[in-house]
Amino acid sequence: MTKKNAIGLDGEKAKQLADKLNELLANYSIFYQNTRGYHWNIKGEKFFELHEKFEELYNGLLLKIDEVAERILTLGHTPQHNYTDYRLTSKVKESGRVSNGITAVEDILTSFQTIIILQRELLTLSSDADDEGTNALMSDYIRAQEKLVWMYTSFLKK
Repeated sequence: MTKKNAIGLDGEKAKQLADKLNELLANYSIFYQNTRGYHWNIKGEKFFELHEKFEELYNGLLLKIDEVAERILTLGHTPQHNYTDYRLTSKVKESGRVSNGITAVEDILTSFQTIIILQRELLTLSSDADDEGTNALMSDYIRAQEKLVWMYTSFLKK
């Protein structure tokens, strides 16, 4: 018989989920900081529009960072919390100083692609573990982010 955690999930599957959620947390944290940099450093014709959109994006990312960390805790594990680990784990890489709006939006789209793929992996794991909490969270994130991808892609006129 497998050992169950406090919310009734298989302990080993909960550990796998927590590890993958920590990977997501690292990616979100680097993405968040990159987006702050885009917000701070943006220049040019679309400054006002992008400055505001980047702020909306990083505020949303900050909320998700907190929700993912709390989900890891709910599963009975510890969220990573330092950038040394994040930089080693994250597939989203730190951006340099970016002031060009097109370059920033392209970087955002690349980051979303990486994160959406990771969240789909989490959907598979959470489904296998009968973890509706993680599954619902990932499903909500993916749906909203796919819409943002469409919008940012439309901005680039691709």
